[in-house]
Amino acid sequence: MSAVSAALRTALVLVASWQAIVIAFAPPRYILPTPLEVATAFRRQPLYLLDNALVTLAEIAAGFAAGMTAGIATALAIATFPRLGRAVWPMVLVLQAFPVFVIAPLLVLWFGFGMTSKVVMTTLIIFFPVASAFADGLRRTPHEIVDAAALTPASHRQTLFLLRVPLALPALISGLRVAAPLAPLGAVIGEWVGASAGLGFVMVQANARMQTDTMFAAMAVIAVLALALRRAVDLLAPLLTPWAREGDFSSTPKQRKPT
Repeated sequence: MSAVSAALRTALVLVASWQAIVIAFAPPRYILPTPLEVATAFRRQPLYLLDNALVTLAEIAAGFAAGMTAGIATALAIATFPRLGRAVWPMVLVLQAFPVFVIAPLLVLWFGFGMTSKVVMTTLIIFFPVASAFADGLRRTPHEIVDAAALTPASHRQTLFLLRVPLALPALISGLRVAAPLAPLGAVIGEWVGASAGLGFVMVQANARMQTDTMFAAMAVIAVLALALRRAVDLLAPLLTPWAREGDFSSTPKQRKPT
């Protein structure tokens, strides 16, 4: 409840600042509508926004699941086969360096204007922070724990899945928290390039008609989807790692205070 209250206070401050800017500078409606006009756009076409939001939500959910799965699998492969990691990771970094606006037209060309290209775009955006954080968590397993496991009959695979993976789960949660707000970005950019439905499609159509209030309404729905996905990750964290404290959800090792 405290988090919800803080979010509501922040939203009220932003809306009040927005209204103050409109009153002070009086920009044309097609440049910056008032918050009331955006609310009117919601009331004017709720089903239109809802239907397209469900399309974007499906793309986000599929892309997030695929990106998370690919990121976890890549991190595990790197931990299992270090030589493979040294060969694959530079290619992953090069792929991540390309701007999404460069990749999006190619994905639409290869996979068409349907849902697949948007899911692939979202997968690519989610993949890197998840793979990077989880691989870093696996790599930072304390050496004394690994050395102690080497004294037991446990195999390399058992050490990985029964020891290193549980210890790296907080780092994975940290990567998911970073990736969650980025998931809508991939879907919406894919819809901007080419789509027949979705919130990105709504924004493109509204922009062509200079319906700025509808564009802001679609942006507000996208923001809600991003916050909801981040909140879902926050709720998932204690279920996956009930032993971890809130400060443990980071891939950066903490300095211990001297005793």
